[in-house]
Amino acid sequence: MKFANPNFLYLWLLLPALIGGFVWSGRRRAGLIRSFGNPDLLERIGSAVHPPRRRLKQVFFVLAVFFLALALARPQWGASLTPIKREGVDLVVVLDVSLSMLAQDIKPSRLEKAKHELSKLLDLLKGDRVAIVAFAGTSFTLCPLTLDYQAAKMFLQTLNPGVIPEPGTAIADAIRTGAANFDPKSKKFKALVLLTDGENLREGKEQDPVAAAEKAAEQGVVIYTVGIGSGRGEPIPLTNEQGEVAYKRDPSGQPVMSKLDEESLRKIALAAGGKYYHATPEEMELTKIYEAISGMEKKTFEEQYHVQYQDRFQWPLLVAVLLLFAEAAMPERKKR
Repeated sequence: MKFANPNFLYLWLLLPALIGGFVWSGRRRAGLIRSFGNPDLLERIGSAVHPPRRRLKQVFFVLAVFFLALALARPQWGASLTPIKREGVDLVVVLDVSLSMLAQDIKPSRLEKAKHELSKLLDLLKGDRVAIVAFAGTSFTLCPLTLDYQAAKMFLQTLNPGVIPEPGTAIADAIRTGAANFDPKSKKFKALVLLTDGENLREGKEQDPVAAAEKAAEQGVVIYTVGIGSGRGEPIPLTNEQGEVAYKRDPSGQPVMSKLDEESLRKIALAAGGKYYHATPEEMELTKIYEAISGMEKKTFEEQYHVQYQDRFQWPLLVAVLLLFAEAAMPERKKR
């Protein structure tokens, strides 16, 4: 047996005080009667009261308090097992943290906008596992697949260009790292969301992001891409140790202009059965991505059994009510 509200059992500590109060009241009443000193009056008063009944009424009241406290504590016994299934998809979020994401064509910056969008997406998820991958010149899994969205958001807030010292933007490598988080035995239940400005600064067959997306699609991964930035080009602000802001320059001394490459991001999404979205201030793309993920076939991550105990407070409550009725119905004085 267990109690749902065991703190109510502390009411039993009042029982000795209640019993002591009845004893003190009885003695005080007897003392007051004796103080009259009239034998005839004492005899009439004593004959009108039935002492055993008075004591029995007090016993009923004390027991009623006992069982009422027991009922409030909600005793439980007899358990049943209720299966609880957790279903969803595996979602890997791949975030660009290269220097170009510091561009401020989206306020406060591309990177902060991407982090804000991802945080909002995590708020929408229900039952899906999520992982976070960061990339620049190389990539790594910052947070493996988890159902702990708050932990994932904490990892997300730590991201900045300094977490990956190797410069550049290796999108293909990031897609491969993201896909490696999925179960290789399964061909379903996999979604990857890539947030970047789309500037792929690596060349070669191994660094072709579309080819990497096609390879991921063969494993059942659906890729959704979100473009962060604008196509007009934006300089990349850099802050030195003194807090002074300068702009990144090429070897000829000209400011490096970072542009959103929407065409590449469309090709990546198309190659993996997903869709491209452009980040907007209204963040409507988040709802669309969430709806797309929600429409995917779900898998059961885990099946747990919840122990449900049966409440039995009704029985002590019934006893308490009956005792109170009996106490109220029992006359204390003798019938004449």
